[in-house]
Amino acid sequence: MLFINTRPQDRAKPLTVALQQQFIEVIELPLLELIARPLSSELTYLYQQLFSAKVIVVVSPTAVEIGMKYLKQLDIQLADLAHLKWIAVGQKTAESLLDYGVESFIPDVETSEGMLNLSVLKSLDAQTEIAFWRGEGGRQFMMDTLMSEGHKVLNFILYERQCPEQSKQDIETIKQRLIQSPSYKMVVSSEASWLNWIELIQNNRDILNKADYWVLGERLFQLLLNDQKQNKLSFKITKLANLKIDSIMQQIIVAQGKS
Repeated sequence: MLFINTRPQDRAKPLTVALQQQFIEVIELPLLELIARPLSSELTYLYQQLFSAKVIVVVSPTAVEIGMKYLKQLDIQLADLAHLKWIAVGQKTAESLLDYGVESFIPDVETSEGMLNLSVLKSLDAQTEIAFWRGEGGRQFMMDTLMSEGHKVLNFILYERQCPEQSKQDIETIKQRLIQSPSYKMVVSSEASWLNWIELIQNNRDILNKADYWVLGERLFQLLLNDQKQNKLSFKITKLANLKIDSIMQQIIVAQGKS
């Protein structure tokens, strides 16, 4: 089995090691890297609005790191934000928040839909202010849904998301390996990752059709399904509930026909 590990460079190693321990060939190809935006006057204004917000949604460990850094620069104490309820997109983000002494709500399914189903959001009064610590382009569906329900969104764009330059340099060599392989598995964790992959592969149908894409959540599953139909492609799509290593390894067992 050939597995393309698309996790960010700083988070890829544990999954790579777990796969290699099962004698699976792994190619690391990060599809996203996160670059902090500077603390602008616009962000400074948004930080001042946190005192009237009720909930803050944090979408990644990077959002935690940058968000907390800017709180410190603006001399805003976490004690001043004790009224806030924090929502983390998943366990890793929750652990990053806990490093700062902040407990958070975590959805069962680590997607926008999963977070929207949390009771802490469903029980909010109309026109509640909800802050988002996020990257450019991330969680737009969730914010749009909350605004359609009458809530006010404080949109903190803390970082840019881009395809790593190293991946752009490595792709030609990786293409040659994929041409030789009859099939491969790849985790796709976001729409941005998928779009970067399509750009890297430049719509090489033969390589695309060899894949079994393991996608996070229903909305991403539907996105790939639509692309598949529109472009008359025949790749496989497998839906994941989360990106935990144990879950991925369980799916490996299924893919190998051991369960």
